[in-house]
Amino acid sequence: MVGVSVLGISGSVGSSTVKVLRQFRDQFSLRSFSVHSNWETAKTLISEFSPEVVCVTDPKLVGQFGDKFGSTNILYGDHALIDLVKLPSVDVVVTAVVGARGVLPTIAAIEAGKKIAIANKETLVTFGPLINRLVAKHKTLMVPVDSEHNALFQLIERETRSNIRAITLTASGGSFRTLPIEALEHVSVKQALNHPTWSMGPKITVDSAGLINKGLEVIEAHFLFGFSYDEIEVVIHPQSLTHGIIETRDGACLQYTSHPDMVYPIAHSLFYPSPTPQMLIERKPSTWKTLEFFPPDTKRYPGLTLAYQAGKAGGVAPCVFNAANEEAVALFLEEKISFTTIPRLIESALNLVKNEFPETLEGYLEKDKETRNLIQSVFLKGGVTT
Repeated sequence: MVGVSVLGISGSVGSSTVKVLRQFRDQFSLRSFSVHSNWETAKTLISEFSPEVVCVTDPKLVGQFGDKFGSTNILYGDHALIDLVKLPSVDVVVTAVVGARGVLPTIAAIEAGKKIAIANKETLVTFGPLINRLVAKHKTLMVPVDSEHNALFQLIERETRSNIRAITLTASGGSFRTLPIEALEHVSVKQALNHPTWSMGPKITVDSAGLINKGLEVIEAHFLFGFSYDEIEVVIHPQSLTHGIIETRDGACLQYTSHPDMVYPIAHSLFYPSPTPQMLIERKPSTWKTLEFFPPDTKRYPGLTLAYQAGKAGGVAPCVFNAANEEAVALFLEEKISFTTIPRLIESALNLVKNEFPETLEGYLEKDKETRNLIQSVFLKGGVTT
């Protein structure tokens, strides 16, 4: 029985992970998980799976649910996520929390020798060089859970690296793919959260609407697979059926296509290196109908261009990009800035925060904090157009 820890179990990836665990109860055991504030979900899952430990990370809820629920120990705060992943009974850690806060438990899992099913892209985007050094040092197995990276992982594994000319991430185009560009300045939060294909959390859905999510995935792909930024491409694919494409040296393209459901990459990451042993969802190729692919419009999606710039700059620039985006998206969700102000704030941060190449986690964390303070300062001083 493989012991599983899920960080962020009430989110979209966490919920899909629960579906997979239910389908394979005889092979996986949920030993620990975290929620931010969704105690009702936590109680239901505790009753169903009887994990050893559960963590509630919302600082406003510290101590409110006692130290135990049945036989399950209850912990509180982000720091307790480390305790969840280090349990001796845990073999695989699914990192599904959103944002740079996932880095410390991920590092703890790497150092503890756990297999990591990584869905927290910000960890690699923000701390990529450090994470890769630790993975190499501890010989950690890290399998990507994002549908695009998992697709590329499977395709790359089946092809000789020297025969791959480029890799391509697909993007739905988000909520505003067909909206006139001049209307983007005035879109509402509600409109931004109306994703055409996927059901995701608010932050990721807003990122998708501006293709910033794809920019983060480009940087993540660089650190996961070692391809240069000139070898990583993005295409708009409205149907969200093809998740990854590799182009071989002779110009042929191989693609991974499946129904848009996270159970596929999650099951693959949990079972890897063994194959998923049975049918998850049956969708015949005859149901796909049309597969369309378009180049992204950089005027519509300036955040994607900024992501490539940050990635190529290296050092802490990707960290700055991520931190600025997280702060800007939070301001947009609070209806304090316009949608188009998000990339403008990111660009300001990339221009104002000095790029450095730290060797330690603390160096990255300092730049993360500096960037967040800068965004708040620029906003409070009225330095952006709202």
